[in-house]
Amino acid sequence: MKNQFADLHIHSSFSDGLFTPQEILEKAKEVGLSCIAVTDHDCVDALPLLIEKAPFYSIEVIPAVELTSEVNDTEVHILGYLIDYQEEKFINKLREICSFRKERMQKMIEKLRSFGININYQEVLEERVEGSVGRMHLAQILLKHGYVKSIPEAFYKYIGNHAPCYVGRFKLNPSEAIRIIQEVKGIPVLAHPYKINNDELIESLIREGIKGIEVYHPDHSSLAMDNYLDLAKRNSLLVTGGSDCHGIKGKRELGSIKIDYHWVEEMKERRNDT
Repeated sequence: MKNQFADLHIHSSFSDGLFTPQEILEKAKEVGLSCIAVTDHDCVDALPLLIEKAPFYSIEVIPAVELTSEVNDTEVHILGYLIDYQEEKFINKLREICSFRKERMQKMIEKLRSFGININYQEVLEERVEGSVGRMHLAQILLKHGYVKSIPEAFYKYIGNHAPCYVGRFKLNPSEAIRIIQEVKGIPVLAHPYKINNDELIESLIREGIKGIEVYHPDHSSLAMDNYLDLAKRNSLLVTGGSDCHGIKGKRELGSIKIDYHWVEEMKERRNDT
């Protein structure tokens, strides 16, 4: 039996990715993946379609989400795997977060006007398929109307985290994000820990209940991966990884970071034990 591989960090057009669920499945098949997790931001709207179509591509879909939290002005992203994505209380919480995302988008559009950029809010909403509206949708409109020459330019010039038109996200703290995932029987995993770059904070997140750490990520050097792998072993944490693909050509290609399928099996065993 040949080795099987998984990419457990992908974003679809229902969030801030460019690929539709079907395009994700097609590309996953092309690059030889047997398992994927679409971890859209604060949104699970892509999952029913993914799960329906996946058997036609012989691809396993792990129900997942990525929640954004914040502590001491540091963003902490918590991935939730094997979640009960249809649980009503969970869906209502995501709707609350997505409602805030719409308000946030309107505020960013208002800020852009001071730079002579006139964007129609409705046009941004129409840029998404469904699901949550995010900065990628706004960046695509900025590109479409010629205000920028590329998606990355839209972020570093206008709407990136430290850019002049940025507006903060819905404020969950990490313990809330972890609890939300646990309440739907999911496995909470710390995403791209190198972006936090704070060992003390990571240790506190382990105490608060994360069960895994994303060791393999495009932003992690070989040394960082080794360090996080050692951290996972010392703390009996699950190991995950993925491309963090958003569909931008030449950057974080789907399947460019993948993990051996035995890590998925270990995740399933850990969930069954809880």
